Amino acid sequence: MVLPRIALRSLTSNARTAASAVWRKRTIAIPVLLAAALTGSASGISLIRVHSGDTLSAIALRYHTTVAHLVALNHLPGDGDLIYAGQSLKVPGASAGHTVTHVGTIYHTVVPGDTLDGIAERFHVKPATIARRNHLPSSLIVVLGQRLAIRHRVVTHTAPSSGGATSAALQDRAYLSRRSEPSQDTTASLIRSTAAHWGLDPSLALAISWQESGWNMRAVSPVDALGAMQVMRYTGSYLSDDVVHRSLNLYDAQDNITAGVALLSVLTHEAVSTRQAIAGYYQGLQSVRDHGMYASTQQYVRDVMALRQRY
Repeated sequence: MVLPRIALRSLTSNARTAASAVWRKRTIAIPVLLAAALTGSASGISLIRVHSGDTLSAIALRYHTTVAHLVALNHLPGDGDLIYAGQSLKVPGASAGHTVTHVGTIYHTVVPGDTLDGIAERFHVKPATIARRNHLPSSLIVVLGQRLAIRHRVVTHTAPSSGGATSAALQDRAYLSRRSEPSQDTTASLIRSTAAHWGLDPSLALAISWQESGWNMRAVSPVDALGAMQVMRYTGSYLSDDVVHRSLNLYDAQDNITAGVALLSVLTHEAVSTRQAIAGYYQGLQSVRDHGMYASTQQYVRDVMALRQRY
């Protein structure tokens, strides 16, 4: 997802117990998967009215923040489980933000029926751009089986780096800025190989990661989701204990990708469709089952599905 979006996932204790058993056999049969994905909060503040049936976790999902942030922002008692219908709550609102452009290279293998104009239209670039990049002949003919490099640009809008960011997120941004992290192309290669190892369609993992971070291991969301797959720390802990069965260092590109791919593998087996699995990565599978896809989730799914066709 595109920032500011994070992948915040958790399993219930029963699900973690079941997951531990089934993943030792490399199969997936988890009774309940509560995978909640929130986007990072912006710096502005808005007031909302609590409606009957609302929960703080559902409100956090809706307004792209965390329960802990809402509890602190509104000085709520306990864990915020005492909200009531009619109550006014402060929630993160939209901020001016700024525009970020991710530029990378994707590859397309020419198949029967392809033409340069058709490929260019599909990938929203000019035919001449593809021709120059791939040193095509003056006839502009593409050959069956030919692998074309295509420049891919995604423009996203994100809040100012310090606005609404937790202190942990700011610290992690500073730490990752000093680390040696792989390039976009290397990160993409790691995603492909890791997805293949987990029996997951690499194009899905690549699309999710590009949408989340632009294949950028230094990406940190305002609420401290980390790396190319935008994984929260406690999500990494759950996956370490119950799915991967080894410690995962989310600052490390391979481990970060392993965490995201492992979660995607669980989601694709638990969801009724690929679209629902994608929605689960963003909104949370149980939330999608209970409430349907939010408008922002629907857009996220459309974006990822479009990206998947390119990879």
